[in-house]
Amino acid sequence: MTGAAGFVGSHLLDALAEHRVSVVAWHKPGMSINAARARVGPAVQWRAVDILDTGTVTDAMADTRPAVVFHCAGAAHVGNSWDKTHDTFAVNVRGTHRLLEAIRHCGLTPRILIPGSALVYRQSSEALTEDAPIGPASPYAVSKLAQEQLGVRFVSEDNQAVMLTRSFNHIGPRQSPFFAASSFARWIAAIEAGQAEPTIYVGNLDAQRDLTDVRDTVRAYCDLVARGTPGRIYNVCSGRAYPIRDVLDGLLALTQVPVEVKIHRSRLRPNDNPVLLGDAARARTELGWEPRVPLDRTLRDLLDYWRQELAGPTAG
Repeated sequence: MTGAAGFVGSHLLDALAEHRVSVVAWHKPGMSINAARARVGPAVQWRAVDILDTGTVTDAMADTRPAVVFHCAGAAHVGNSWDKTHDTFAVNVRGTHRLLEAIRHCGLTPRILIPGSALVYRQSSEALTEDAPIGPASPYAVSKLAQEQLGVRFVSEDNQAVMLTRSFNHIGPRQSPFFAASSFARWIAAIEAGQAEPTIYVGNLDAQRDLTDVRDTVRAYCDLVARGTPGRIYNVCSGRAYPIRDVLDGLLALTQVPVEVKIHRSRLRPNDNPVLLGDAARARTELGWEPRVPLDRTLRDLLDYWRQELAGPTAG
């Protein structure tokens, strides 16, 4: 698994650990993995791999010779992609290309999952199926479309079993505070702990997003590797769009501290989709997958995560 110490990767490790699956977990060199190592225990073998270093990637692939590859490494922040376009393309496109080339070079035929993004779709107020028009509107979205096409080509040219998703917004514990829900939760926890002023600065609260708990998302990824059709696109989504205002209000309802909410221009994104809603009928019909975790539980778990993080190592 690439990106094993990241948000999605860490939850995927948890899911695989429940099934006692042997995992070699790649992480970015220099990244601290102490918390992840302590959580999943000795069953997971960790390896520092620079996804942009061809030799290192090929050597690691040759040593492991995996039956399944979950490719979770990537630049995931849409807003940052405007200022860090080169880095976004390097990690998402070149990194994926190096991974697939290493698999080809080693003569391997694993089942491969490449999680993509629903942001490759053209803006629409309707629920998006996998056949909806394409129209990426950010450097991040363009990079994810290019990544997806690398996977499609690997299926058509090499007859490899690559599973592809267009994942909609997924949230939950361990998510970076660069993302709205996690940012709100962290700030509320900091206010509760007396570490921050009682004001949250927000962007566009009217935007509506299809939200799925990350634990449901990684379950979909496991189902895809087990039963998905190579080269076929699968939306991973809840099928319900929530206004960001509802997310913030849901978190505020979980605290007793007074919090003021203010709009801040720096939090507003260029080309922000007013609505992003998915249709998960294909995943439901072909994989038997559907989300199970309700939003109120996700928000409670997210806030509790930040409460524990800000309380420090003596918490609990």
